[in-house]
Amino acid sequence: MDNLPNTWEDWIANFNEWQDRVGFDREWMGDFDLSIQFDWDRAGDVIEFGDYAGRPKWERSLQVPHQSMRDALVSMITVQGDTEFASVEQQRHLLASAPTDYDRYAAARIMAEEQRHGWQMAYLLMTYFGQQGRREAQKLLERNAQDGDRLLGAFNQPMTHWLDFFCYTMFVDRDGKFQLGMLSTSAFKPLAASMGPMLKEESFHLGTGSNGLRRVIKAGVIPLDLLQRYFNKWVSTAHDLFGVDASSSAHWSYVWGVKGRWDERKKLEAGIDVDKETLNEEARGHYHDEIVTEVRKLNGYLPEGSPQLIVPHENFNRAIGAFKRQKYTIEGTLFEGSDEEWDAYLQASLPSDEDEALLKELFKQEWVANKPMSARQIASGIGANA
Repeated sequence: MDNLPNTWEDWIANFNEWQDRVGFDREWMGDFDLSIQFDWDRAGDVIEFGDYAGRPKWERSLQVPHQSMRDALVSMITVQGDTEFASVEQQRHLLASAPTDYDRYAAARIMAEEQRHGWQMAYLLMTYFGQQGRREAQKLLERNAQDGDRLLGAFNQPMTHWLDFFCYTMFVDRDGKFQLGMLSTSAFKPLAASMGPMLKEESFHLGTGSNGLRRVIKAGVIPLDLLQRYFNKWVSTAHDLFGVDASSSAHWSYVWGVKGRWDERKKLEAGIDVDKETLNEEARGHYHDEIVTEVRKLNGYLPEGSPQLIVPHENFNRAIGAFKRQKYTIEGTLFEGSDEEWDAYLQASLPSDEDEALLKELFKQEWVANKPMSARQIASGIGANA
């Protein structure tokens, strides 16, 4: 780590080198502004939950009472920044194969916003956490999804094509919305104040996923059983992102006031008691309910009499937590067959090499309904000539 940045300008120079290394042309950003943004009003002034509730929010890291709490904040900020840069590394190659001009614009805008979110997290690390923060800010630019060394497994998975991209932005980016929401009430005020602008930008990512899948259904080229298998793949990936069950780190993050529940303020106003032993499960449940609603909306675009798309159960195909490698079906029932039968069930429920080969042929058709670009989108220059 010879190029450890000492100033924010040093880190920006290293960031530019990262863009060159991963092959992201800065001209693809058009008029997008990579800047640090805070919403101090939304962040609030008083700690809202945990053992320090009622005290002023911390505006500097030295105000955080204990080193273990500062370490937890550094870890959360680092993980969030790591996912942002990883997403660019996963998606960058898709610009060359965008099915429409609008999709190229949308993907380039998402990658620009993800880079701004990564900037924001790196700025917090560089500005508030001294040598430890500078070291972690630099590591954000040294790990690479293509090498499989990003911090969360979902952000090392290959995103082979645009159907992956639409499912990813529909399901995995929606997990990001929940994570940002839970940090939006943090006792560390600069972190809480970062979340409002990031959540506003994140809404476009989710809209890109739901709009893309709606247009896939309208085009009627991708078989529904194949589409369901990609839902199964990415939903189970997203379920894992909420972390292990009965998480001690989630427990202490709440006690310390650094990460709250989803809709923490509404729950406090309603007097809903917190169960600190099941915070990850609670957040996962809210997420699951939301994607069930979103998929139900997608089903409204299916031809009459078509089989319905579904959201797989939280226990299906889990790679972490209490249900890791457990034999639960898409419906959530315990599978009763042999190991060989279970392997066959999984292979039939998740995308196969044959599915990938079929998609290559289907992508030669108009497999996603066109969406015209607005004059404003064209004028932005985002994604132009990518």
